[in-house]
Amino acid sequence: MRRFDFPYLSDWFAISFRWLVLLGMTVSLALDGALNLWLTAVLLFAVLWNTFISVLTALNQRLPQHRLINTIIDGIVSMALFALSGGITGPLNWASLLAIITTALYFELRGSLLSALLLSLLQAGWIFFFSTFSGIHLLFLALPFGFNLLAAVLTGLASHSLMKRLREYYRASVKRRDEINRLAKTQESEPLQAFYKVLETLSATLNYQIVLDEALDMSSQIIGDTKTGEMISAVLLFSGRHLKVESGRRLPPRDLKLTFHAKDGVLHQALATGEPQITNDPSADPELSHIVILQDCKSTLCLPLLRGLEAYGVMLYAHPKPNFFTEARVETLEMLSNQVVIAIQNARLFQQLQEEKQVLVESQEVTRKQLARDLHDGPTQSIAAIAMRINIGRKMLELNNLDDLMKELEGIEDLARRTTNEIRHMLFTLRPLVLESQGLTAALETMSTKMNATYQQNVKVSVDEAVVAKLDISKQTVIFYIVEEAVNNARKHAEASLIQARLRFLPEEEYSVAALEIIDNGIGFDVQAVTSSYDQRGSLGMVNLQERSELINGLLSVDSLPNKGTRVRVLIPLTEEATDRLVRGLVNVP
Repeated sequence: MRRFDFPYLSDWFAISFRWLVLLGMTVSLALDGALNLWLTAVLLFAVLWNTFISVLTALNQRLPQHRLINTIIDGIVSMALFALSGGITGPLNWASLLAIITTALYFELRGSLLSALLLSLLQAGWIFFFSTFSGIHLLFLALPFGFNLLAAVLTGLASHSLMKRLREYYRASVKRRDEINRLAKTQESEPLQAFYKVLETLSATLNYQIVLDEALDMSSQIIGDTKTGEMISAVLLFSGRHLKVESGRRLPPRDLKLTFHAKDGVLHQALATGEPQITNDPSADPELSHIVILQDCKSTLCLPLLRGLEAYGVMLYAHPKPNFFTEARVETLEMLSNQVVIAIQNARLFQQLQEEKQVLVESQEVTRKQLARDLHDGPTQSIAAIAMRINIGRKMLELNNLDDLMKELEGIEDLARRTTNEIRHMLFTLRPLVLESQGLTAALETMSTKMNATYQQNVKVSVDEAVVAKLDISKQTVIFYIVEEAVNNARKHAEASLIQARLRFLPEEEYSVAALEIIDNGIGFDVQAVTSSYDQRGSLGMVNLQERSELINGLLSVDSLPNKGTRVRVLIPLTEEATDRLVRGLVNVP
């Protein structure tokens, strides 16, 4: 006999169906009154055999050629019961079902068909040799074939579907078992298990406060300090220019309220170098000395939380034992801090995304209100004036004052034409189709033409096509609306005779930064005075310019003086390196 680690479910199904068929046979014989000594002996043998197989299966053991032996014995039992119960006219004329079901479970459709064929031949032979028949009784020879083949097809197909599912279940179980074994080998220690738990938490939440709490809770387990529980830990994050304690373990309330400048000592060194810093005397550190609970600690570790050029803060650990933070422990906690940085960055990026989404919603609302205001102040008033002047014209017609009527009609026609131009200009600014079909230069020139035709505002456009070639359509769209906003502001408030819109490469930047300028010769304004009280003003022109500049990573500046005109300039980076240099203030601006 052989022992197997995994139970053979096909054996359990065969055993279960064998019990059901044997029970059905016993009931059929009892009801028919045909249960005799020989039939009882065969049934008893079948019951004992099935009990023996059940015990083996429960022990996950098998005989050599287990399936073939079961199939042969079930075939012998089926044939014996068929013959002893009277054959085709007896109560067990369906006895072949016992062997067919077993064969189907073990060998599926091909096995069940072969079993049915053999049993049918044996039953036909028994009928031929041991039954009294005439010519019309020859039909009895076909009955076993029909019944057995039909049973073989049905049970074979059902078994194929069942066994297919069982095999999938078995493979999944083996795969799951192998995965558990693999994880057991890689997670042999409690610290490593804790580290995996932290990673799971970090990847499952966008709430960085949960991330910080989980990281600190598991830090002791990761480095094996669960027994004594003496380690002190805290996460300090930047709030403005100062570090604040966002989360801490074993820190008293007083220490949780402290803030740090990170301009000296271990905190400064960790942030400046980007490397872990260890001190054995935190009480002598110019900033850590303010934390009361660290006075008795003999070993302190400071891990910077950095990502690229972004500094989020530090993770601070302390322990009463000297030299507690060995190289292995420092490496483990540094791995943890790297994951914490990623989680914090993801959380803040998600928060920024939510804020930007809110800005877009508010921007759409502002645009809707501005459109309603422009329609009210422009075309609506003009249409009302047209209606009023038509009424005047009707009265002139009634008075037969044709000369004045003609002049009035000419005025109405001119007003209607100007109103039409205003509406078309509004539709153009809402969705400039020429921008999508012909590009930024054509869109700006069309805007200039419409400004002149609608408002008699002179706008001169100068665009370097080499710059446009380096801009995708989304950036071209944003630049168009920046120009449109700045030009409209100048038209409404500057009283300028000329507005210039220019797009060119910034000199000395090797074609990596573009400069967009909107310059007017109007009355100008005091930029500082307007900016300081901008939240009290009803206009949102400056806000729109700033938000749209940020969409293309641009740097906006507004230069103006009373009676000196205004210049709106946006520096637009065309490469990732230029974006970084612009943020760091390294771009040469003439």
